[in-house]
Amino acid sequence: MFPDAAHLPGSTLQPKGNTMMKLAMGLLISSLMLAGAWEIEKAPSVAQVVALDECDPATFNAPTAAGPDFCKNVAVGASTTFSTLFAEAAAGHPDPKWDFEPDSMNVKEGTIVSVVNSGGEPHTFTEVAKFGGGFIGPLNGGEAAAPECSAGFSSVAVAKTRILQGSQQQFVGLSKGEHLFQCCIHPWMRMTVNVK
Repeated sequence: MFPDAAHLPGSTLQPKGNTMMKLAMGLLISSLMLAGAWEIEKAPSVAQVVALDECDPATFNAPTAAGPDFCKNVAVGASTTFSTLFAEAAAGHPDPKWDFEPDSMNVKEGTIVSVVNSGGEPHTFTEVAKFGGGFIGPLNGGEAAAPECSAGFSSVAVAKTRILQGSQQQFVGLSKGEHLFQCCIHPWMRMTVNVK
């Protein structure tokens, strides 16, 4: 407990009860509250995006498809086979279970966009000037590859946006305006982020 000034040796002050202690405690609590509020306002907000797919492990992991251990999905009856994925994409009707959720969002400047891959295979979350195809031609449905995606993982810019199964990637520093993101592997996975 803090002694008040009246009880200090050599003090000529008259005792005032716990006034000094109450004042010190009040100042301390006020300072902590202000510091806490400042920290809360200072911390950037986070906007969550989820990458989804329903790859069928048996067909995707076959040696004649993507290869062993490529698809790490836990298939519970709602999966898409490797050949079906390619056939639907070629016909211009790509599998809607390969998706970014939400499809669009509005965020304040300074918001961190955190993308979690909850699917069974890798995806990218690559910013493009205009939506287009990816670097795997048969999945493009006849659409030309977006220039940002065309080099595939040999491009450092694309490789840096790869999100492996069960992992996440954070995107910071988005300027005000509209930002278009797509998966450079499965190009129908598209999302618009509007920064206000």
